[in-house]
Amino acid sequence: MTGHDAPGLIAEARRESAAATRPNRFLDLLEAGQVPRERLIRLAGEECHIVGSDRRSFALLASRYPTSPSGEMFLSLAQGEGRAFTFLLDFAAALGTSEKDLSRYEPQAAAQAYPAYLAQRAAFGTAAEVALAMLANLEEWGIYCGRAAEALREHYGLDEAAVAFFRFFAEPVPGFEEQATEVIAAGLAAGEDPRAVLRAARLLHAYETMFWDSLAEGL
Repeated sequence: MTGHDAPGLIAEARRESAAATRPNRFLDLLEAGQVPRERLIRLAGEECHIVGSDRRSFALLASRYPTSPSGEMFLSLAQGEGRAFTFLLDFAAALGTSEKDLSRYEPQAAAQAYPAYLAQRAAFGTAAEVALAMLANLEEWGIYCGRAAEALREHYGLDEAAVAFFRFFAEPVPGFEEQATEVIAAGLAAGEDPRAVLRAARLLHAYETMFWDSLAEGL
């Protein structure tokens, strides 16, 4: 571990995430136009469960850690998930799927490990753990969403409204890195174990990888 201050821990978490990153087979297939439409519906269904869970997780964190900057950061993330859900419905509609259909979708365990872990940390973890986990992994998630948006436009004929869900997550959240860094610094100053904070980032990255692997399974 390079250091116990917030910038050092963030750098370490990003290095660990980068070292653990491997080719994303689902996106490689999507960019080749080889993902069948029914698998895109599965993507929408999984995301429906993820977005709903993450929104509640961030709201819970905001109630557990209401003071600045944690409260504002988690409330902003919860509101972002709410916006993302409306975009997700547009994606589903472009695939011929309704909100009612999404609510009936039965999620796959491997795809839901990510939100399950985030919910666990929201209930039992710390603000610093979640802040580092999100900060260390959002860049990769954003890149993946950007790739998905371009592939869906090029190979599946979807318009910009239909891919707005992916465009939304492809863009960095203004001010998030500064807020997250402050939250992490406060946690470390209060005596949090930096190894536990770093562990949350490492595990969240692994569970995100499981999500993409589950989408590619059998293709």
